[in-house]
Amino acid sequence: MKSERRSLIKKLFASVAGIAGIGVASKANAGVAAAAPQKEVGDVEMYQDVPLFSGHTKYNNLVFVAGKGAHFDGDITAHTKHVLDELEKELIKAGSSMEKVLKCSVFLHDLNDYKAMNEAYKGRFGSKPPCRTTVAVYGGVPGDSLVEIDCIAYV
Repeated sequence: MKSERRSLIKKLFASVAGIAGIGVASKANAGVAAAAPQKEVGDVEMYQDVPLFSGHTKYNNLVFVAGKGAHFDGDITAHTKHVLDELEKELIKAGSSMEKVLKCSVFLHDLNDYKAMNEAYKGRFGSKPPCRTTVAVYGGVPGDSLVEIDCIAYV
């Protein structure tokens, strides 16, 4: 009698746990802990002998590319082309490409450069461009660049 009641209570608990997702979550977490992917980084920038940031970080099949800027004299067109070239180099180092970019963030020194930046930007990501956020940065983009762009891609 006790074993039947215990068995019934276990079934009831398992049923309630299944509905609540407790059993599934614990099984999923156990699997994740056993085979957790490792973060990979590329070209670490140093500041006073301390790691500051990576050119890109890979996690699972995603690549996160740090913001790239253009630190030379030039107009928005030259800066945008340079930044996109630098993004492409970093993506290739990470095993990805411009066609695999999912999301870009564009930071402009001056919102009046939006149209010219778009002209240099268009077509660089193939026939299926990524989603994008574009903002003008109060106080300007660091390092005298007229534009900075970062992205998320897959490998």
